[in-house]
Amino acid sequence: MRVLLHTGKGGVGKTTLALATALGAAKHGHRVCVLSTDPAHSLGDALGHPVGPTARRIAEGVYAREIRAQVELDGAWKSIQAWLRELMREQADTLVAEELLAFPGIEELVTLRAVREVEESGDFDVCVVDCAPTGSTMRMLRFPDALRIFMTHFFEFERKGARLLRPLVRGLDAARLIPREEFFDAFERLYQEIDDVQRILLDSDRTSARLVVNPTRIVVDETRRSFAYLSLYGIATDAVLVNRILPESAGGGYFSRWLEREREELEEIERSFPVPIRRVSLRPTEVIGIEALEALAVDLFGGADPAARMAEGRPIRIRREAGRTRLEIDLPGITKEEVDVVLKGSDLHLRVRDSRRSISLPDSLAGRGIEGVRLRPPVLEIRFCED
Repeated sequence: MRVLLHTGKGGVGKTTLALATALGAAKHGHRVCVLSTDPAHSLGDALGHPVGPTARRIAEGVYAREIRAQVELDGAWKSIQAWLRELMREQADTLVAEELLAFPGIEELVTLRAVREVEESGDFDVCVVDCAPTGSTMRMLRFPDALRIFMTHFFEFERKGARLLRPLVRGLDAARLIPREEFFDAFERLYQEIDDVQRILLDSDRTSARLVVNPTRIVVDETRRSFAYLSLYGIATDAVLVNRILPESAGGGYFSRWLEREREELEEIERSFPVPIRRVSLRPTEVIGIEALEALAVDLFGGADPAARMAEGRPIRIRREAGRTRLEIDLPGITKEEVDVVLKGSDLHLRVRDSRRSISLPDSLAGRGIEGVRLRPPVLEIRFCED
């Protein structure tokens, strides 16, 4: 199943272009499911009628669903919440317990479990995801690394400790402080589900991010950073969708300066992103309803299949040439001063601006030192010592 993640700065038109993509893909014979993981759902606003938490048919071959993050979180962490409520029964209420479970990024990831459900159903060829704004998407990508570190280094230790302590405190008030076995089972299940979702996201053969941008300096700058961060976390971006471009007919008078600035930003967009750029003009009226969205899809994609991969390649790859092995990461728009690389055991720790990532190296590279690091825009090269 093809997965298309639409993300970008809030207000750029992600929802509209996600729906246009879905409807355009259906015209090419695909069975499509549109998922909204943005807490401020707007699928219904763009369609002109409500969309709920269960899949609803919105057009021939297209179903839409707005994911309720708290409902998904409650279902995934029921046993964990039960222990936390018991732990805090004298200090806080249920609402506080629920808030404490809302780690940055966890709501988005738990919500994305729906992608796995769509795939497992076998009813769809394409899943179009209307993601939350960029900041939430970046938190979502960081969370699995932190969870993996906890599961690798602390989880079993905590579980064994709880098993040893339970018989000693049985019957005492302190017993409520020790998590029950169901707590660890639930945590393990959730980790496995999140790991499954991450595997889907990192599979560049079926998953692509599409960055939605408006031709303004602030939005373009943020989108450049987002492209680099997505690459850092292994998500392949196959297109940049430029939305709401002023038509040439708007030239003259008040809009002449706007048009000139837009031309400059469009040139900057072409220089900044090594993937296809799709453009669509500002519409004369609001894009609401199936007919308007289908017309938008035609203008955006022409006769091309919106579900097709628009760019090949992987954002993170290992190459071996002339007896040397190197790790390559696409980081457009990043300078060498904004990158830091540290090797700790078999994990490579990278900092790119204010984002960090830990990459587990394959066995063929584990234990080797770093021979050199070089940024040849837009590619960061990390060369490893030979055995």
